[in-house]
Amino acid sequence: MKLSEILQLINIKQPLTKDFELEGIAPLDKASPKEIGYIDQKQYLNTLENSHAGAVLIREEFKENVPTHIQAIITDNPHLAFARISHFFEKKDFNQEGREANIHKDAKIMPNVYIGKNVSIGSDTEIMPGVVISDNVSIGEGCKIYPNVVIYRDTIIGNHVFIHAGSVIGSDGFGYAHTKTGEHVKIQHNGRVVIEDDVEIGANNTIDRAVFGETRIQKGAKIDNLVQIGHNCVIGPYTILVSQVGLAGSTTTGRNVVMGGQAGTGGHIHIGDFTQIAGRGAVGKNLPANTKWGGHPLMELDEWMKFYVSLKRMLKKNKDSKEK
Repeated sequence: MKLSEILQLINIKQPLTKDFELEGIAPLDKASPKEIGYIDQKQYLNTLENSHAGAVLIREEFKENVPTHIQAIITDNPHLAFARISHFFEKKDFNQEGREANIHKDAKIMPNVYIGKNVSIGSDTEIMPGVVISDNVSIGEGCKIYPNVVIYRDTIIGNHVFIHAGSVIGSDGFGYAHTKTGEHVKIQHNGRVVIEDDVEIGANNTIDRAVFGETRIQKGAKIDNLVQIGHNCVIGPYTILVSQVGLAGSTTTGRNVVMGGQAGTGGHIHIGDFTQIAGRGAVGKNLPANTKWGGHPLMELDEWMKFYVSLKRMLKKNKDSKEK
């Protein structure tokens, strides 16, 4: 569909210097001349300089920052316009078209398993009852997919990966834009999930696919039960996430990061190599490598422990004074 046609359908009336067949949405640093991106905040204007995007959704106040090779599409709410455009490129989870699954003769597929089109399953992999595998999924060798796991479209799973019962891999991320009157407009997530070799994922995990690009779980990571990983996260090699950890979208970790039970992050945060977060730690900023943290608000772990002891002493002193 032409860019002009899509803009008309989302009620943006603007003459174009050059119309073209719009092929998709993409981040500006990865967009092609036939894709569109958006900028909603001033700090991202520097991504325009080296972008190859054909067009960008942007506010009037920032239009002078747009290079001449990128077409500026002016809108009061670029994020909302982006959400509406994303629906034109929504991918189906089950197309019912394509080749039948390529299942290695040494793989074991138990009863009551659904397998979509263009699926590949490697040798010595075991798929247990109740598993649903959508289209265009690749599963490597020596994997175990336990009962009632759901694997959404385009997911790539490496070798020797264990995914325990009830986990959902590749579901939509939680992303919405909002109108002036408060309605929520869903952002279609057209990316995928990639799980590298030797990863183990516990029961009832949810790992969201990316808006575009990928959510990636790198080699050797171990994830406990009941963990939520948001869209576009990258979990570094040999990282350990303990039960009920929650990672907001675009969180990234280095290698061998450890996060204790119920720890969580805000979005777009990086945690450095070999860093540890104590249980219930609330990460709201980037953390350097080889450090330990805890508490809410987050403090270095030694400081947090001293604060906790001081707080207990203060409470006890206050209680004793009242009893007198």
